[in-house]
Amino acid sequence: MKTLVITIAVLMGLASCSNVSSKNSQVVTEVSYIQTGNDTIINFENETVGKLPSGFVADATNKAKSIKWNIVNENGNNVVAQQSINSGSCYNLLVLDKISCQDFTASVRIKAISGEEDLGGGLVWRYIDKNNYYIARYNPLENNLRFYCVVNGSRKQLQSVDSDIKSGEWFTMTIEMKGNKITCSLNGIKLIETTDDTFKNAGNIGFWTKADAVTYFDDLKINTSTK
Repeated sequence: MKTLVITIAVLMGLASCSNVSSKNSQVVTEVSYIQTGNDTIINFENETVGKLPSGFVADATNKAKSIKWNIVNENGNNVVAQQSINSGSCYNLLVLDKISCQDFTASVRIKAISGEEDLGGGLVWRYIDKNNYYIARYNPLENNLRFYCVVNGSRKQLQSVDSDIKSGEWFTMTIEMKGNKITCSLNGIKLIETTDDTFKNAGNIGFWTKADAVTYFDDLKINTSTK
């Protein structure tokens, strides 16, 4: 959905979300988004190709050879791409800074481009820092959706479900978080419903890939209604 884009300071925040501070000098305090009712959709049409998208911070869990998230143009549409070729337990992160949410529904369009060691990616949420957060990711190499918590840089698998989305196909991942209840869906189909109490407080939302997984992300949609 690429329509009217409004540029507004992130410090205004989103409904039902609170602001958090950051010391990272890479942060730009503006982000482009569309508001429709309770929904906020962040797209990248106003962004500059080859640059880090405004309002986001790029980082990595564990040792990274490089950190490279850039805006790229795909068939006339701007998307954000994870382009680093890392390895092992390096988790590539791009986090929406300044906004902290506890309960929400979030979705993003994802396309796995390449990766021999790993492929695909997903969403992080209730993100405290680069070593502590929840993550759900889909990997076309393994044909599965998995839900993890990362604590002190160590990843623990909590749930895993098979799926059959192929590399090179756009798909939508949706996460619903209310209290300790988590629902993870792919293309509107609920695949994981569970509970966990590892991270109870509000945190950031962002994008995630592992090792050498080059992945595109677009249209991050956040709904903070608690109904």
